Amino acid sequence: MSPVTLDALGWSEHFASQLEVDAILMTPPARISDVHRARVEAKTVDGDVELDLPMEIRSGDLAVGDWVLSDPVESRVVAALERRNVLRRRTVASGHRHQLIAANVDALLIVSSCNDDFNPARLERYLALAISSEIEPVLVLTKADMAEDANTYRHRAENLLPNLKVIVVNARDGASLAQLSPWVGLGRTAALVGSSGVGKSTIMNGLTGIESATQGIRESDSKGRHTTTARSLRLTHAGGWLIDTPGMRSLTMSENAEGIDVIFADLIDLAASCKFSDCKHQTEPGCAIRGAIKKGELDEGRLLRWLKLQEENQGNTETPDEVRGRARASRPPKSPPSAKRR
Repeated sequence: MSPVTLDALGWSEHFASQLEVDAILMTPPARISDVHRARVEAKTVDGDVELDLPMEIRSGDLAVGDWVLSDPVESRVVAALERRNVLRRRTVASGHRHQLIAANVDALLIVSSCNDDFNPARLERYLALAISSEIEPVLVLTKADMAEDANTYRHRAENLLPNLKVIVVNARDGASLAQLSPWVGLGRTAALVGSSGVGKSTIMNGLTGIESATQGIRESDSKGRHTTTARSLRLTHAGGWLIDTPGMRSLTMSENAEGIDVIFADLIDLAASCKFSDCKHQTEPGCAIRGAIKKGELDEGRLLRWLKLQEENQGNTETPDEVRGRARASRPPKSPPSAKRR
């Protein structure tokens, strides 16, 4: 049964403040649940609808979770509202374009399993994405029943970020999945991310009651195959919303400096004690970080991951001049002025 109020759909003052009262009556708000090539599916106070897109709005401009104004007579999108936040990633060979993952999200449920899939470097990328997008990260560990010592994985996860919420679940047990209810309760929205085969589809099935395809993992490397192929917004048993996403083979850092700084705040504090302000933390004398590594107080792998994410993010983030240049390049050429009569 569809929610009967905008608040239950995730509406807030952020969106209401963008509209006049009459606009809500004339062009009812709708929340996008699925994006297709030339249309979208959306949820409204009156139920699910299909909306065509006007020529000025491309499907790639919209994300699952977006709020739009609709024309109920012509069944089309009139305008998109300003987002509260957005999850996006830079795609391979896309220039400076980003792929939208989800919009207006309260929590990012980062799913990993208690086996070879547990990869601190990849998890740090997801954490950086969440923090930079002003979304609460929650790390969900699955397959604990198959691990020799699940607590080892929990401790490793908790060490990734101070005060990080880590939840260990049995994805096939409803009572265990109920631990996630606070993040998918009435009016709240969470997005599921993680590698293929870690149990995202099973979690989606358990939290929503909507069956989706699942495939097992390969025993040789604990890797899974794609099951989810498109993003969708689904109602949970707890009254909130869950956005499933395809397993991402890569997550390139771009415009994630804030998240990287939060995750590696301890290294930034250490770097402040380096002898040279422009220390690269390689072979420079008086490097506080290298000193901590030598004393066994810091894992060198953590330093290498920090430096790699910093370099990658800097290389993929546009400067203001680059943004202006790209905007100029995308404008249509001006018509030449008419020749003056002599």
